[in-house]
Amino acid sequence: MSKPLSIDSGVLRRLRHLPKSEKVECLLALCDLSESFGQPHIHSGLGIRKLGNKLFECRGNIALRFIFQDRPTDLFVSFLGNHDEIKALLKSGKYR
Repeated sequence: MSKPLSIDSGVLRRLRHLPKSEKVECLLALCDLSESFGQPHIHSGLGIRKLGNKLFECRGNIALRFIFQDRPTDLFVSFLGNHDEIKALLKSGKYR
């Protein structure tokens, strides 16, 4: 049971500016996310962590993480950043 991905334009912009090797890692992680979310034994390699009600993070590569929301019809990827950026984003209260 896979859900389609919807990706915020800011995430796409950040992906475009990554070095090619990092971009490939992140795009492969997104493909894996779409196919395996909701199947814990399969998605364990993505490092998916629940952050709140319907809010999750997953590993894009060794340094970057995606923030996404589990919506009824899709998975909405709303942010891509490093650990410090994600910590600041969550502290800002944007996802309350």
